[in-house]
Amino acid sequence: MTADNMRKDAFGQGMPKHAFSPVRGQLERWVVDSPLLNNRLGDPTEREILTHISPEGVEKMQNGGTLPVLIYLAPFTSSGHARAGWKAFAETLPQRHERLVASGEMSPVILVMPDTFTSLGGNQFVDSPVLGNWSIWLAEALKPAVESRYATNGNFGLVGKSSGGYGALMNAMLQPHAWDAVACHSGDVGFETMFLPTFAETLTHVRRYGGVAGYVEHIRNAASLSGPDFHSLMICAMAASYDPRSPTQENPLGIVLPLNENTAVLEDDAWSQWMAFDPLTMVESQYEALQKLKCLFIDCGSRDQYHIQYGSRRIVERLTALHVPHIWEEFDGTHSGIDFRLDLSFAQLSNDLS
Repeated sequence: MTADNMRKDAFGQGMPKHAFSPVRGQLERWVVDSPLLNNRLGDPTEREILTHISPEGVEKMQNGGTLPVLIYLAPFTSSGHARAGWKAFAETLPQRHERLVASGEMSPVILVMPDTFTSLGGNQFVDSPVLGNWSIWLAEALKPAVESRYATNGNFGLVGKSSGGYGALMNAMLQPHAWDAVACHSGDVGFETMFLPTFAETLTHVRRYGGVAGYVEHIRNAASLSGPDFHSLMICAMAASYDPRSPTQENPLGIVLPLNENTAVLEDDAWSQWMAFDPLTMVESQYEALQKLKCLFIDCGSRDQYHIQYGSRRIVERLTALHVPHIWEEFDGTHSGIDFRLDLSFAQLSNDLS
């Protein structure tokens, strides 16, 4: 199935095709346990890791060769396991890896799909006492574990979509010694455009439960989640990532929205903490880390529901002005149904890292 066909399928131009191909390469499950993931939520520190190597990659390693590593960072409400699992009218990451290698578009890699889910519904892959030290974990726990288990060529890339794309881009700046290439698909950029219009709606929803602390407690005990819960929980997870507060008896997790809970007026000091984690802010001081990458791939749909295309255009302008080599593509699409874009990043990064 070509990328063009997958593009058509993603936008409803014909019946989507299901990938029936069996996975013929090496697919392994193993665990990494690290105290770096201790968090206030009480989430487990032992995390399952899925790795896939195509038949061509297995043969190369059996003959004494080495392979680069691509680590896939999942979007919010997902994890590496989900991307490796069966889904109707779709293609798993191992199937995609094998198809691209077999066609010659992609060089074989060690494809790593970690479980990075948290009790707040997802991960931004930064360090937080609420969610865990995920940025350090990627560089100092997961990466060494992969190196000790497999014959790598020493080159590691991060690939992700949405929150995962944000995590890939941010960690290239937060941990520049660890990563050699990055692909950011529709990653969070431009916080003012993304988040400010949604805060009042989130506040209204969480106040039904007495505020953020009561809302999170409700979520942790709920039998199921309502439609508004998913967005409200995501905003709470963002607050936990970007502006974690000291725990109190009334608010044991230390999650606080960056606005007055009575008037919904933005609180400047709190919002500045969020903005420090906007890639648009961080690139100004950390652009030299991005200049050293073997590849920086960024894309976004022109009709993204979270308006990420506007922040993406802005950061691409800054990358150009700061002389950071990059690949930028804006495509006709939304935030959803864009896995076909992985054909491009997998091919680009694998070839640049081989």
